[in-house]
Amino acid sequence: MEYFEIVNLKKEPFSITPDPYYFYESEIHKECLNLLEIAVRTRRGLSVVIGGIGTGKTTLSRILLRRFYKYDPRFEFYLILDPSWNSELDFLKYLIDLFDIPEKGDSIVVCKDIIENYLYEKGVEEKKVLVLVIDEGQKISSENLELIRTLLNYETNQYKLIQVIFFAQPEFRNILKKHPNFADRVSMGYTLKPLSREDAIAMIEHRLKIAGAPGGIKFFTDGALELIYLNSQGYPRKMITLCHDCLIEMIRQEKQMVDADIVISLLKGNRFFHVGAPPERL
Repeated sequence: MEYFEIVNLKKEPFSITPDPYYFYESEIHKECLNLLEIAVRTRRGLSVVIGGIGTGKTTLSRILLRRFYKYDPRFEFYLILDPSWNSELDFLKYLIDLFDIPEKGDSIVVCKDIIENYLYEKGVEEKKVLVLVIDEGQKISSENLELIRTLLNYETNQYKLIQVIFFAQPEFRNILKKHPNFADRVSMGYTLKPLSREDAIAMIEHRLKIAGAPGGIKFFTDGALELIYLNSQGYPRKMITLCHDCLIEMIRQEKQMVDADIVISLLKGNRFFHVGAPPERL
């Protein structure tokens, strides 16, 4: 028997994998998603979403893909999880494989021509919209950032032939400062901040509901929720991790609810949290 079945849940409520099924649309995430969708649909070119570790960037990218896959087949999304390539040529060859282009090239010039022709064919002749989503954007090299800028130069008189979305950690801002020609091309920029107290608590309740929590049954006392929020500082991943540990401890102690004592006992044994620490903002 799985641990969550002991408390009459059907699924793991606090998994840290970016499962869109558990996504809670906070005000911050809702605004970011809407702005991204507008930017992509109007084919503005380059969008950048910056957020600290655990703010939900990867999950947002998955939700965005789902929105378009479900309602508009004109859009084709390509996801890069880690843009760490040793050279510009390696990156170009990877893009050719990613786009499933049958033609291959052995030089930077030839590879660029292949990609440009492909983007024109898809964007103009087939009326498709290609969207390149790059996660962990802070890992990209200056050389390959310049390559992305080159791709954004491929355009008609009305629109860009490729849409690019970067999801990156805050250090990406320093990269943008060092590359003003690239930064000038950002048509939509957004900073993901930690959740508010209301959204944080609502997210916990949402995940429990999705996991099959019986109606009207609470798993966390108000005091426990307050401590979880304060010590996670509103960062979703920290909250989810702490909630998972609390639920396990509740079962171990054979209690009916996670109370403040459970949270405090876990926090005291975790060097990454501090009991009663005030929430911080980016």
